[in-house]
Amino acid sequence: MTLSDNETTRRAFARLPRRQRDELTAAIRGGLSRREFLTYAGAAGMTAATAGQMFLGARAAQADTPAQGGTVRCALSDYGTDTMDPQLFSSTGDFTRGRAHFNNLVQLDESLTPQPELAEAFEANADATEWTFRLREGVTFHDGSPMTADDVVWSMNRHIGEETASKAKVLFSDVKEWRKVDNTTVKAELSAPNSDLASILGTFHFKVLKEGESNFANPLGTGPYRMAEYEPGIRSIHTRNEDYWREPPKPDQIELFAIADDSARLSALMSGDAEMVTNLDPKAVPMVQNTDGVTVWSVPSGSYTCIICMTNTGPGSDPNFVLGLKHLLNRDRTLAFSQGGMGTIGNDQPINAAYAEYSEGITQRAFDPDKAKHFLQKSGVTSAEIQVPNFGEDMVLLLQQEAKQAGFDLQVKKVPSDGYWSSVWMKTPLHVSDWFMRPTANIMMSLAFAPDAKWNESQWINERFGQLLKEDRATTDRGLKAELHREMQQLVTDEAGVLIPSHRNIVDGISERITGLTRNPLGSLGGCEWPEFVALKA
Repeated sequence: MTLSDNETTRRAFARLPRRQRDELTAAIRGGLSRREFLTYAGAAGMTAATAGQMFLGARAAQADTPAQGGTVRCALSDYGTDTMDPQLFSSTGDFTRGRAHFNNLVQLDESLTPQPELAEAFEANADATEWTFRLREGVTFHDGSPMTADDVVWSMNRHIGEETASKAKVLFSDVKEWRKVDNTTVKAELSAPNSDLASILGTFHFKVLKEGESNFANPLGTGPYRMAEYEPGIRSIHTRNEDYWREPPKPDQIELFAIADDSARLSALMSGDAEMVTNLDPKAVPMVQNTDGVTVWSVPSGSYTCIICMTNTGPGSDPNFVLGLKHLLNRDRTLAFSQGGMGTIGNDQPINAAYAEYSEGITQRAFDPDKAKHFLQKSGVTSAEIQVPNFGEDMVLLLQQEAKQAGFDLQVKKVPSDGYWSSVWMKTPLHVSDWFMRPTANIMMSLAFAPDAKWNESQWINERFGQLLKEDRATTDRGLKAELHREMQQLVTDEAGVLIPSHRNIVDGISERITGLTRNPLGSLGGCEWPEFVALKA
């Protein structure tokens, strides 16, 4: 079934005043029938169609009432790293555990607008070179100790400096230091303007820890759940934090575990062994849609799976080779076949229409086997090997077929998913990668293409591009920002060693017993925000 079935009735019901919604929901819970409601509504002058929508909306709302207690089990497509250190997080498994255990200073809502979290208020000075954060009082860590300004300053400064191990170091490249103003106020001082800092602080790595924390098997956090059991690479169990500074979550506990195989993960959902699964195989979507008790959760996004040609080694060091492969991408076919049409066409750069900064003026690169053959012959390369794990395989096999027609031998080597990010990614000349959307185009580009970015996976180094990133962060002028983003997107499309045939919706599978899931587009299951808000239906 699909979640859109009751959207019209839910919206009609939502337009009622709060008191009437509560009264109607209580009446239905008490046994009020549809016929009885239509009779009363007709006497009040309401049309039958409107009354019917109201009744169905109220019944849907009643059915969505969250239950107190229970266990929510989530099967992840990857487990992530073997640490609870937020600065090292790199995948959905990490981001989800981090959201259960920690909080950020700010939280990104469904529109990706920064909202107060551990900081109850924040503001920048006129040129965005200094940001001030007023901290929420009464927040405690899992051991009962209060969160302080010292904890915040220590946590944020971990991402700064040449020696930091932070995966998100590049996002703090303009931050000189965090300092304590008083017990409830901290400041970030920047060496250059950054109008995106609040959005950056809402992303996955910038969690607040206890000052001096070193136990990253079970560090102290302020989040909605406490760690009850942690088996790195296998599973984690988190129990409700009854002393949470906001309303504690409804479930007694959540269990996170990884099932790398798509079919096995789908089976876990269909059999009831998991209430939620990430990264649903597009080929399985029709089956889930036609099965009672489970549903597809699809959110439009700028996320994508891509092919990486390392430009610091052959054959990707020859721009002709990279251009040849780009022209071999049959983008429409890739979107239809590998994603079931659930997404948008890509243009070899990460910013699509899901981003406010998307530039529509860039010419779409077309599938052109003749042009591809020309560039490949010019490169002198006649064959190459690409390594692919369990994701991206359909995309690569389609490219292999097109390459064969152009007289190029693209050899596909399937490799295990376990250990892929440590042994293959950014270590072999041709491989695949996968990215979730980020809250702003500058953040996305900074992580994946900045000259000094740790995750600059094709090793495309362009100093002009790095300067454009800085200029964009320094201005709030919309016209100027549009010009800067157009040039950046054009540079990546033309020169970077990254092939992006399409962007995908975030497509997950959930039990119809689940309620409270958000539509944040930054990652699986509502941008990995679900631990605090999801519950089982009553």
